[in-house]
Amino acid sequence: MTTPLIDRFREHLPVSDATPRISLGEGSTPLVPAPRLSERLGVEVWLKLESANPTGSFKDRGMTVAVSKAVEEGAAAIVVASTGNTASSAAAYAAKAGIPALVLTSQGTAGAKVAQARMYGARVLEVRGSFGEALAAARELERRGTHALANSVNPHRIAGQTTVAFEIAEQLGGVPDAVTLPYGGGGNTRALFLGFEALGAMPRLLPVQAASRADTVASAIRIADPVHADEVSEAVGRSDGRVVTAKDDEILRSWQSLATEEGVFCEPSSAASLAGLERAGLPKGTRVVCLVTGHGLKDPALAAEHAPRPVEVDPDADAIAEAAR
Repeated sequence: MTTPLIDRFREHLPVSDATPRISLGEGSTPLVPAPRLSERLGVEVWLKLESANPTGSFKDRGMTVAVSKAVEEGAAAIVVASTGNTASSAAAYAAKAGIPALVLTSQGTAGAKVAQARMYGARVLEVRGSFGEALAAARELERRGTHALANSVNPHRIAGQTTVAFEIAEQLGGVPDAVTLPYGGGGNTRALFLGFEALGAMPRLLPVQAASRADTVASAIRIADPVHADEVSEAVGRSDGRVVTAKDDEILRSWQSLATEEGVFCEPSSAASLAGLERAGLPKGTRVVCLVTGHGLKDPALAAEHAPRPVEVDPDADAIAEAAR
């Protein structure tokens, strides 16, 4: 049986014996070498597959702590604003806790993620406006006392997400030279910085944003005004890192490279990690971890649009062999 993340890292988390463990078996995700990418790019690439978390994204690390603390504090319901992954994670952990979840999505959120949240029983409302406007409404509901807010402005969410830094160091036997990760709202960059700071060893942090934040094809990082922008600036400054900007065509190309070169099917926003690495100009031999934050099945419609089309063929071995060339 998988040890709940809260118990694995309890010395680093704001929990006590009185905190319930609302867990779906999150954390302990694979860290795999990427030999073809390493050879092509001239650096030592590792992929941290956060897509292997229970709801398919890194959000589960923070959500187990946020929802567990909300239940401990007597919350009657959870609310989140979301571009998709937070929605499905909050809905799943609220269902596990037996309390309602209210999900506010912005227009253009990937349909599979909305469907996932709905399947967990969440009340999903599509806000006529931006992510920032949806988050402002969610914060107002928290202020009124009707809901516990489980977005990354909740420090318990950030605390849970710091655990990816501990796992990376544990799995590598030390801290990498650099970490690249998608940059939407910035909460994960903040969490990584705090995690490595707690370890006393800091890699260069290279958060990767889309060139066109407001309408990028990478919907999970489609956030025009990142709520953690100041914390991201601090993190990159104190880690000798920088914010890298990637164009949509670069993100899509990296998305396909991860699948065809390393067998990793992720959502487009996750591929920002690789797109940023290709732009970062790191020295030869640098050991770098790319965070793969969400599974490819989070956005199957986009995958179907960009993947090679099936070829129709007769049920004949010769015809199949010919078509397979």
